[in-house]
Amino acid sequence: MSGAVKRRPLIAGNWKMNKTVAEARALVRDLLALTLPAGVDVVVAPPFTALAGVAEELRGSAVKLGAQNVSWADAGAYTGEISPLFLKELGVEYVIIGHSERREYFGETDENCNRKVIAALKHGLAPILAVGETLEEHEAGQTLEKVLRQTKAGLAGLSAEDVARVNIAYEPIWAIGTGKVDQPENSQSVIAAIRGSVEGLASSRILYGGSMKGDNAPGLMAQPDIDGGLIGGASLTAKAFGAVIDAAIPKAVVA
Repeated sequence: MSGAVKRRPLIAGNWKMNKTVAEARALVRDLLALTLPAGVDVVVAPPFTALAGVAEELRGSAVKLGAQNVSWADAGAYTGEISPLFLKELGVEYVIIGHSERREYFGETDENCNRKVIAALKHGLAPILAVGETLEEHEAGQTLEKVLRQTKAGLAGLSAEDVARVNIAYEPIWAIGTGKVDQPENSQSVIAAIRGSVEGLASSRILYGGSMKGDNAPGLMAQPDIDGGLIGGASLTAKAFGAVIDAAIPKAVVA
């Protein structure tokens, strides 16, 4: 059933807390020097300090700009937060919400993520909502319980039409930055369960994240419900990121 829906692949690079402005500009220039495939959406999400510089480098290209976080508030007494309006002004089109590092280190909750998803959609930003289980939860057989709870909570109150505008990133926490990667068939089964958990997700793009690289990306992208990747370390060089992007070519959808 899921295979009946043609979903354009999405490969998003999450640079995390890496790259000065100068380094970010250089990386984007290297990326744009590659021959990027048509029919695959490519996003880079640099640190906030580099957004303006990267936006200038991306101008006129097909690569989209993303941010690593967003506030649920438009303005006000929220020291250190970034309004969706500020991001829109810079040309940001995608925002990562609820990454496991935000949840673990900075106390983000499912409720907060839901508010951010709603705020992003309100301002025409495309959310990439991250969900995933710890190693302990994985070994205890609690993967589906955890990720389905996070997915349903993050999308609470949305219509099916709005749900379809949200991208989901399944990131097994035990695979993020560890070099470990889930077996493609296992990730497919989890992502298929996510897709069936909320009305509207049949049309959403669901990504895999967690040590996705050029060598394992083809096997993951071959799975029917995996529509792309949220890429960490492999997005920090143009060559490595380009290899992941190329793995999405078989699923390219040219408008």
